[in-house]
Amino acid sequence: MSSDAVAIIGFVTLFVLMLLRVPIGMAMGLVGVAGFGYLTSGGPALKIVGHTTMRTVTDFNFAVVPLFLLMGAFATTSGMSRELFRAANAFVGHLRGGLGIATIAACGGFAAICGSSVATAATFSRVAYPEMRRYNYPQSFATGVIAAGGTLGIMIPPSTVLAVYGLITEQDVGKLFIAGIVPGIVAVLMYMATISIIGRLKPGFLPAGPRTSWDERWRSLRDVWATLLLFAFVIGGIYGGMFTATEAAGMGAGGALLIGIARGRLTRHDILRSLLESTRTTAAVFTILIGALLFGYFLTITQTPQKVMEFLTGLGIGRYGILTVILLMYLVLGCLMDALAMIILTVPIVFPIIKQLGFDPIWFGIIIVMTVELGLIHPPVGMNIFVIKSVIDDVKISTIFYGVLPFIITDILRLVLLVAFPFLALWLPSHM
Repeated sequence: MSSDAVAIIGFVTLFVLMLLRVPIGMAMGLVGVAGFGYLTSGGPALKIVGHTTMRTVTDFNFAVVPLFLLMGAFATTSGMSRELFRAANAFVGHLRGGLGIATIAACGGFAAICGSSVATAATFSRVAYPEMRRYNYPQSFATGVIAAGGTLGIMIPPSTVLAVYGLITEQDVGKLFIAGIVPGIVAVLMYMATISIIGRLKPGFLPAGPRTSWDERWRSLRDVWATLLLFAFVIGGIYGGMFTATEAAGMGAGGALLIGIARGRLTRHDILRSLLESTRTTAAVFTILIGALLFGYFLTITQTPQKVMEFLTGLGIGRYGILTVILLMYLVLGCLMDALAMIILTVPIVFPIIKQLGFDPIWFGIIIVMTVELGLIHPPVGMNIFVIKSVIDDVKISTIFYGVLPFIITDILRLVLLVAFPFLALWLPSHM
């Protein structure tokens, strides 16, 4: 059997296993090892399992993932999300749709110390949703705002998805984090603008909350100092060259722990729970990562990346036409796969094409993450949608999808904006 036929069978088998609910990391590992073994022999195939696993879990650079996850766990447990929401609500809650705007602002702030979209969506389903429903916000709008705001978790640094992209493509993770700041701010502002437009077009749809006094507003800001300090310490240290991304992750985790203890927000039980939660998430991430690396050996021996490159470059549609095809592929895959698994599986195939076309790897990383964000909220899967549903029992999946539609349009416009103006992502990294 030819290598092309084996590659096709491998991809078909992979998607069948995923449809059968086999964990994506396990599915990629099984197909990768089986395919590699068929084209070579069983001995080398089994050797790469041990070699790849040991090399991945002992690589110092990969420590950035569990450490940032630990920082996010400490930040979540110590209640920083509620403080951010209260402060944002104090300033904008009196506007029409103000609670939605406050939710987006709080999601953006929490994303800056969390790095996980799923965690952000789950957290604000508990924090913001009850408040919005108390003021009679429609279920569709309330859940749609939370789903969209949750996607900021992988855009605004530190981001586990950006970190994994950098490790796979051998790009500077610190530069990727810095590159995500301006697009992340643009995302927050565009989401807020979307809520404001909805409020203007449908005056009776979004209520306004009570106005708070300036004394209350200033008091609410006193509680967010910890979040601002942690973000400035981690990202400022990377931008200023004080430490690498991996060192920043360690400092951030340690800083979140010390701040939580100093404020009396982290008990011994909370610390153990945060450690257990981050360990479980890290195990899931590394299972996907190891599985994808094993699948990557299979792709290499079948020369799939080179053949895909030859096919796309032979279409004669220009480099932006090829980029559009790649982004559409990600939108389709977003209906089927987890965001991190999608990045790990596809980047080894498309990254050589991007380099050959002359696109900046840092800029492409931001573009890919923005496209993956869409996969987190667009039907029929939308990971954030199902996370919200798991937290809020009395809402239908269709209701959440309806509420998130305006934000999907906003995301598409933002993606077009970043493709048209790459300096939005590249200006800050160029000054490092």
